[in-house]
Formats: sequence, structure tokens, C-alpha cells
Amino acid sequence: SAQIADLQQKLLDADNGDRAKQRWDSIATILEAKCALKYLLGELVSSKVQESKLQSSLEQGKATCSDVQKMLIEERNHVTELEAEFQNQLVMQEQQHQEKV
Repeated sequence: SAQIADLQQKLLDADNGDRAKQRWDSIATILEAKCALKYLLGELVSSKVQESKLQSSLEQGKATCSDVQKMLIEERNHVTELEAEFQNQLVMQEQQHQEKV
């Protein structure tokens, strides 16, 4: 069954390649070529617009990620400072307790 599936996929791929070639071969007049080029240029423009939007979205995502990383570093530093302060207070309270005892 794996061989059958592989053969079916190869037939589909070959058929798709033949269809594209047949489409180009079927263009017989300048008017048909003009329409085909107009369509292809429209598809190209559409693809470029979509690529531009995706690129912009990617750049925005990178900027957001950078901002979040900066905030994370700041928060880690803040937590480290709080931990150090807490440890100092703990040491001071232990010393006060020892003095009382």
C-alpha cells in the first residue's frame, strides 16, 4: 500500500506539471498572452503586498519580544534587589533576637 500511495503521488505530481505546461501551450494569441500576463502580474502584486504585511508583522513581533525581554530583565533585577533586602532584614532581625536573648 505504501508503494501504491507513492505511485499515486507521483502521478498527481506529473499531472500537475503537465497541466501547467498545457495551460501555457494553449495560449495562442496576443490577447490571451496579455490576459495571462495581467493575471500573473496581479498575483505577483498580491503576493508582494502579503509579503510586506507579513514582514511588517514579523518586525513588530520582534520589537515586542525585545520589549518583553527588557521588562523581564528589569523584573529579575528588581526581584534580586528585593531578595537581598529581605536577606538583610532577616539578618538584622536575627541579630536583634540574639541581642534580646
